[in-house]
Amino acid sequence: FTYPIALEAANRIFGNYVITENAMLNTIFAGLGVGIGLGVVIRTGASTGGMDIPPLVLHKYFRIPVSVSLNAFDMLILVMQVIYNPPERVLYGILLVLVYTTVLDKVLMMGSTKTEVKIISSQVEEIRQAILAQGVTMLYGEGGYRQERTQIVLSIVSNRELPQVEKLIRQIDPEAFMIVSRVTEVRGRGFSLSKHYGEEQKNGDAL
Repeated sequence: FTYPIALEAANRIFGNYVITENAMLNTIFAGLGVGIGLGVVIRTGASTGGMDIPPLVLHKYFRIPVSVSLNAFDMLILVMQVIYNPPERVLYGILLVLVYTTVLDKVLMMGSTKTEVKIISSQVEEIRQAILAQGVTMLYGEGGYRQERTQIVLSIVSNRELPQVEKLIRQIDPEAFMIVSRVTEVRGRGFSLSKHYGEEQKNGDAL
């Protein structure tokens, strides 16, 4: 209900206001506006009631990223318009889709992306203690050449915490082997669910 009302109000207020006639600038900034607006709507669990509904359904049942399927649908529509639209307008349309789907993806991932850090070191216990506050899981691996058993420290940190974690590790072991990778979603106890360390300790004491 609010979408057409807001659209008409914006059209009446800003309809005659022109910043630039440059088609490239209009395409890029329109893509930014559409991407941000659509991202905010989808993050709140809503829909614009248009072509974002099929991507939302595909994401729910098949976990296909919304931006990917939205890109595919819009590209298909643009290709079909080649028959009766000038090629230049279709190219601007493709650029618009690429811009707003990229921005949409960034908005949807904003605040939820984390960084995965795996550390292999001869001083694994000291490193574990140093970054324990960030949350640590111990993995067990085996060297491919010597086949020696080794422990691997796994931690999921925020992008802001990564430089501090790397600094702590280098201070303990400058030769530590680190694998740093971006993860787009982290769920479960300690991330999307609260930690229960205190309750676990009470249960252990009761037993």
